[in-house]
Amino acid sequence: MARHLITSALPYINGIKHLGNMVGSMLPADVYSRYLRQRGHEVLYICATDEHGTPAELAAKEQGLPVAEFCAQAHDAQKAVYDGFALAFDYFGRSSSEQNVEITQHFARRLNENGFIEERAIRQVYSPADGRFLPDRYVEGTCPHCGYDKARGDQCENCTRVLDPTDLINPRSAISGSTDLEVRETKHLFLLQSKLQHEVEEWVSRHEDDWPQLASSIARKWLTEGLHDRAITRDLDWGVPVPADTWPELAAEGKVFYVWFDAPIEYIGATKEWADLDPENRDWKSWWYDVDTTVRYTEFMAKDNVPFHTVMFPATELGVREPWKKVDYVKAFNWLTYYGGKFSTSQKRGVFTDQALDILPADYWRYFLIANAPESDDSSFTWEHFTATVNKDLADTLGNFVNRVLSFSKKRFGEEVPAGGEPGEAEAKLGEEIARLLAEYESQMEALQFRKAAAALRALWSAGNSYLEEKAPWLEIKTDKDGAALTLRTAMNLIHLYAVVSEPFIPATAKTMREAFALADDTATWVTADEARALTALTPGVAFTVPPVLFAKLTDEDLENYKERFGGSPE
Repeated sequence: MARHLITSALPYINGIKHLGNMVGSMLPADVYSRYLRQRGHEVLYICATDEHGTPAELAAKEQGLPVAEFCAQAHDAQKAVYDGFALAFDYFGRSSSEQNVEITQHFARRLNENGFIEERAIRQVYSPADGRFLPDRYVEGTCPHCGYDKARGDQCENCTRVLDPTDLINPRSAISGSTDLEVRETKHLFLLQSKLQHEVEEWVSRHEDDWPQLASSIARKWLTEGLHDRAITRDLDWGVPVPADTWPELAAEGKVFYVWFDAPIEYIGATKEWADLDPENRDWKSWWYDVDTTVRYTEFMAKDNVPFHTVMFPATELGVREPWKKVDYVKAFNWLTYYGGKFSTSQKRGVFTDQALDILPADYWRYFLIANAPESDDSSFTWEHFTATVNKDLADTLGNFVNRVLSFSKKRFGEEVPAGGEPGEAEAKLGEEIARLLAEYESQMEALQFRKAAAALRALWSAGNSYLEEKAPWLEIKTDKDGAALTLRTAMNLIHLYAVVSEPFIPATAKTMREAFALADDTATWVTADEARALTALTPGVAFTVPPVLFAKLTDEDLENYKERFGGSPE
């Protein structure tokens, strides 16, 4: 089986993430990782908190904490939420780790040796009120491209255009709010991306046809506009230090690397963190170094992260002139909006992941978000849509099927899978339909088409309900007890099949369904086409219990309470 390296965009350290962050990177990566593991592949799913840069310093200052202490606490808080969402990372690291410092500095030295880093004097914004140079994110103002008045000095959150602080209209200090800003000269390191343009273009051209159109179009747009040399150091107290053995003057001035230089390298750094926990049995380089054809690397991210992963980080990897693994497939997502407006961490708009878990268990959110993932275009979260999806798909289609099959069988045949007669035409027809739908589900998961995969999974659940309605065991038992027993035994086998194949989407519920049956040796990780046709994993006499209600239906009162708490519009 193949070896799959999977990473999702690193969640930034300043605050709990909203549902848009979850569905735009970490959750689909988890669903895909779980699926691949079930199919027998070797998988390494790596993520980490992105802890450097201006927002971390500002957030720490706001809370009155040293930035290192703030980041440690915030990392633990984020990890607790991701555990609550059942994200099965192989490792969830920190970009402030010693491993990331070591590898980032190695990359910088190699780029310098190869002529791709240059020290330049630049004119930079200085704030007399703050007594310091202001890194790009410490400067806020109006975007010259779209007019958004809260644009940062590195990128506009609204239109995603990359900016320099001097591009902003009416700039102000993000620390003090002072508009009394000057431009003074200072020195920084520049990554000479312009010298790598041709190599990046060749590399992108070999992959873009395989990527989603969203990812390839963003990469191509950047390349068409031309790669510019970019400063990769900042005037901050917190970050990966510029190594003194290579740049003593800048190191003495306290320069650190730009967060978007070291953050992608943390994918490698976090893998080394993982390996260092068990160095005798884990080899981090076997996933990253000189493994081009033996490892398939898939990245998950929202569209604002695409330029950094399809252009900037590949340029860095190419420039070190070492055989580091580069991404094979970039799964990019559009925005999940909140009633048509943007979720916003900074403006506290929308539903945040910790709040979501306070309301309902993770499987409700996991299923809804993946079933409505913003793949081909933006998708909108509304409480009306959420409650309707939960009630129709989870409570009625899946939950009700499981409950009525097991409850009715227990009432009429006891607490063991009944025997009944031999499968007939209805069962043969059902088996073929299940095999067909399972193949569709597998096909869409292999293609990383999550909404279509969710639709195929929903169709699998619906097929069980159609079979039950056709056979109507509550009527059948009046005239053909063996026939009713066969129907229920077949339906129970469907429940077991659902438990296995639904695990990537709803792992906790899948575990509950599987544990309803006292199988002596239930080690199935997937279901073959022949097994789907036969539906015989459960044999007569296997004990079962009726689990609690899998999914509670959401009421009109619930809907109104959610809207009152969070608002029914983006404002």
